[in-house]
This record gives sequence, structure tokens and C-alpha cells, in this order.
Amino acid sequence: MKKKIITAIAAFSLLSLNISCSDSFTERTPAYSIDSENYFNSPEDYNYALIAVYDILQSTYVNVLLGEIASDNTLCGGESATDVPGFQQIDDMTHTPVNPNLKNVWDWMFAGVNRANYILEFQDKLDFEGKQSIIAQTRFLRAYFHFELVKWFGGIPMKGDMRFAVGDETTIPRCTPQEVYASIEADLLFAIENLSVEAQEQGRVTKGAAQALLGKAYLYQGKYQEASTVLETLIQSGTYTLVTDYNTIFESAGENGPESVFEVQYSDAEGAGFGCLQCSEGNVAVGFNGPRNYVGPLYDAGYSFNIPAQEAYDAFEPGDNRRDVAILDINAWAAANPGVTYGVGYEHTGYYNKKYIPRQGDLNLGDSKLTNPNNYRAIRYADILLMAAEAFNRAGNDQKAQQYVNQVRQRAFGDNNHNITSTGDGLYDRILLERRLELVGEGHRFFDLVRTGKAQSEINGFTSNKNEVFPIPYEEIQFSNGNWPQNPGY
Repeated sequence: MKKKIITAIAAFSLLSLNISCSDSFTERTPAYSIDSENYFNSPEDYNYALIAVYDILQSTYVNVLLGEIASDNTLCGGESATDVPGFQQIDDMTHTPVNPNLKNVWDWMFAGVNRANYILEFQDKLDFEGKQSIIAQTRFLRAYFHFELVKWFGGIPMKGDMRFAVGDETTIPRCTPQEVYASIEADLLFAIENLSVEAQEQGRVTKGAAQALLGKAYLYQGKYQEASTVLETLIQSGTYTLVTDYNTIFESAGENGPESVFEVQYSDAEGAGFGCLQCSEGNVAVGFNGPRNYVGPLYDAGYSFNIPAQEAYDAFEPGDNRRDVAILDINAWAAANPGVTYGVGYEHTGYYNKKYIPRQGDLNLGDSKLTNPNNYRAIRYADILLMAAEAFNRAGNDQKAQQYVNQVRQRAFGDNNHNITSTGDGLYDRILLERRLELVGEGHRFFDLVRTGKAQSEINGFTSNKNEVFPIPYEEIQFSNGNWPQNPGY
């Protein structure tokens, strides 16, 4: 599917193509014309449009980076305090509506919504075998983009199954978060009913992915009974299993494995550049995570952003096999491998995000720091188990909660000697800590702290009733002529 994305984009570039056999330039009448209003004329057209929606997922690398940098897991890093000011402001909780990186999140997530709505706007134009699956995939992807937007910005404008047009910003109001979640739930319930368990093609959405995202959406709203029900159904289906060796999950050979519920597919296609990092077909975050000026075995150099904090490293218990898979201790690595050299960047702690770090042998046709083919494991089965554990604990079933959190811990330690036996709020706190340890470096930590009400006590500079969401970009507020109110505190 990675290669088909390029084909789809090329096809979309033909939407305004006119072809004529007339000899007279001034008199020719187009014999064949395609524009955005009459594009959908075959099943292939719908499929190409769907691949173009998938393509926007690749821009979510910045969501992952900032989901860690905004939390207590990592520091911004980079070359200096002014390397990427927008990242640094988010790390310090000093961000304002004038932040180009937050605007990137807003712009690209809405681009995904608009591409999805393009298909849905014309979903009744043509009937063909397999159309329900295309619509179901489209609605899952729209829910995914809406979920990112509501996490980051709170209530957002929505236009049903129609594309946004110039001028809508002055007439369409911001919906409430509850209304956004209602749309997400409706899309995912449709997807669950109309998607197959097995992916039609590697990287495509499945029924399990829709169940997982629905469970997550319920959890974010505090709908614990609903979350436990849908996640239990997914777990009992037996579709996914924990990979025995945690170390293999984030290697190239571990992509789309039995633990992967949904992955963002990346490729090694050329085209990345600082003028439009989101335009890359590769995972830009990988290069950003790498050690600066690194020379030595196994790894490649990067830009030393997203630096794990000492506190995150120390949070792991002795014997937890996940620590050295998740976090690279560069000093220990250099001591064990004579000849290793590296540069010390800003806020250097000696640690790097090993899950998503450039590795030698990754095929990179372009700039290896900007175009990496390592997929992002957006939803893993371990995450499902931990979400289910949390939902069952909050719904009053501690036995189930212990069962699922301990499955994750048994893999981490390789034994049953570290099982959690606490109950109630004590168990809840252990589950949340387990989420930190299992998912460190994967972009979830900030939002976990916000939704559980723990951000104020864990994140330096965090201001309650403000920093739970990020500001709507200044340009969007300006263009709306006051129709969209800014988030409180900004």
C-alpha cells in the first residue's frame, strides 16, 4: 500500500486535466474533463481517493513527537534552545496561538478530515461490490483524525459528510467536545459493522482497529463500562497476541506483527525537505530522535530531539526488560562499543528514544534523517490490555483489571513474580504507571496525564484549566472573524 499512495496522489493531480483533439486552440471543446465534482466514476476512483486519505496519516509523526515532548517523559532537545522554537515552547508549556508546529497538527488533521469527507460527500454516486468496506475505512480514518483534533484542541468545527469550503470558517461554529466524540463513536460503530477481521491489504484498517479506537474514545470520555465492553470483545476474539520478545516489536522485521492493531505505514520514498516535513512519505520522527553526529555500530545519526528524561529512565523497576528496549543509554553503549562518538545536543540527558531511532540498514532513498521507513505502531495489543485493565478497574472489576495488566507485566519481567495484587485506587495508579512504562516514546503520555487529571502534578509549567488543550492557531481565529472562540487561557 505504501507504493500505491504515490499512484493515488498522481491520479488526484489529474482532476483538472482537459484533453482535446481539435486543431484550433480557440475553438476546442474538451472531449474529456475531470474535476472534483465529477471524479467518482469507478471503484478505482473511490479506492484512489481512499489511499489519499491514508496518506495523511504519515503527517502524524509530529503528533507523536509532541505527545512525548509535552509530557514528563522527554525534553525537547535539539541543537539549541532555538532549534525548533515551537517544540521548545510546548515542552516548557509556554506555547501560544502563534506556533507553527501546532498549526501543522491542525492543518494536516483537517486535511485528513476533508479528504475523508470528499469520499463521503459522493458515497451515493455509484454502487459497486466492496463499497461498504471503502466507506467503513473512510469513516474510521475520519474518526482517527477527529480523535487527534479533539485531543489536541477540544471542540472543533465539523461539517457532516461535506468538504469544508472557503467561507465556512465564518459560519460553521466550533462543536463541543461531546459532539465531536459522538461523531467519532458513530463512525467507529459503522466501521465495526462493515470491516473484516483480516486486513484486505497490509496497512488497511480492520474491525479490530475500529474496536480499539472506539474503546479508547470511550475511555477518554470516562465511559468505563462501554470501554470495558468493546475492549473485552476485542480481547476475547483472539485476533491479536503479545509478541513474546518485546525487543522485536520496533525493528523493521516486527512491522505489522501479531501485536499490531493499527500501524501508520511509512516508506523510503524520496521527497522530504524542511520546507514541508509533513510531505515526507517517511517517518520524520525517527531521524529527529537520533543521536546527534553519531558514529558507530547499529544506529544512525539524527537531530537529538525528544530526549528521555532521567525520571522516565528511573521509573522502570529492576529486571524490567522494557527499559533497555525503550531507552538507549548512550554512555553505556559507547563504553561497550569502543570507537562510538556522538555530539551533545541541547538538554542532553544521555538517553534517546530507542523505539524510534535511525538504524543502520534501513533503506533510505532520500535524507536518512528525514525519510525513514519505520512504521509507527499507532495501536498495539499491549495498549488494548492496559486500556481494558483501566476500564475494568474504574467499572469495579479489579479481578479482570489485574488479569490484563499482569499479562503485560509478565512479558516485561519474564515471570509471574511481579504481578500486581493491589485493588481500587491503588490498582488504578499502578495501571497508569504501567501505561507509562509500556508505551514510553510512543506519543501517549501527555494525553494520559490530561485525561486522568494528573498533568498538573507531573508536568512542569502545566496550568490547570488551560493546558489540557492547545490553542487554536491564531490564523484560524483571525479568518473566522470571531466565529471560533479561542480556548481559555490563550
